[in-house]
Amino acid sequence: MNFLNQKRKPKLSDIELIAIDLTSEYMSIDSEYQLFRVLPSELSCKIERSVYNRRRRKLFYYRESLRKELASQISDNSCYIVDNMPLEVCKLSRSTRCRICKEDWSTSPNKGYCASQSSNYYGYKLHAVCTVDGVFTDFDLSQASVHDIHYLKDIKAMYTNCTILGDKGYLSIDYQQDLFSSNKITLEVLMRKNQHGYKPQAYIFRKSRKRIETLFSQLCDRFMIRRNYAKSFNGFKNRILSKIMAVTVIQLINKLNNKNINNLKTQIA
Repeated sequence: MNFLNQKRKPKLSDIELIAIDLTSEYMSIDSEYQLFRVLPSELSCKIERSVYNRRRRKLFYYRESLRKELASQISDNSCYIVDNMPLEVCKLSRSTRCRICKEDWSTSPNKGYCASQSSNYYGYKLHAVCTVDGVFTDFDLSQASVHDIHYLKDIKAMYTNCTILGDKGYLSIDYQQDLFSSNKITLEVLMRKNQHGYKPQAYIFRKSRKRIETLFSQLCDRFMIRRNYAKSFNGFKNRILSKIMAVTVIQLINKLNNKNINNLKTQIA
């Protein structure tokens, strides 16, 4: 029931705390003040809001391990999709005086360019890998200026004997050869039309790759991932994890009830 070692046994267990966090994300409550307004008195009397926030941050790695375990029970195959999306911290005009997430230089946000939206922004990039069924297996955050292709270094250490689909941002002959020679990873990337030796990508790959774009759209619409109330990077990454973990739990519930796992607006109870 509890992951953290504490001198005194808490009234609200870690499992109950994680359940409250996931329920609030499912109900689209992304403000802790609003959460404790609607939380039943038998639960709110067990923990204070500030203590709830601190304990939730300390449980980050335990929650991520639990999320990966749940994801492995939903879908397990040898074909994955990699992509990224911009996460804006504040408007570009306020970036010079903004102090959000700047407690450490290595994790502070910066300016970047989003090719799909043809615009500059200030914040982070969310890199993610999902199965062709639409289940997130891994994710990471980087500064907005970091190029998409650098995330392939992390993929090299996490996957083997599989096929990974990506867009033009991951186009690199050197990376493709390195992934295949080291871990037998086949990187299928859409080639540019003016590229030497251009070959159109197979239709099944182009169709399957859109699954992760649909997931990003659901994170923006259903879970409001672009709305940021965090003031530190630790709080920011915990908010992102809560939203992705909520998606995974809903998909698992849908699978257990023999429903379409990607119907995230389903009525659970």
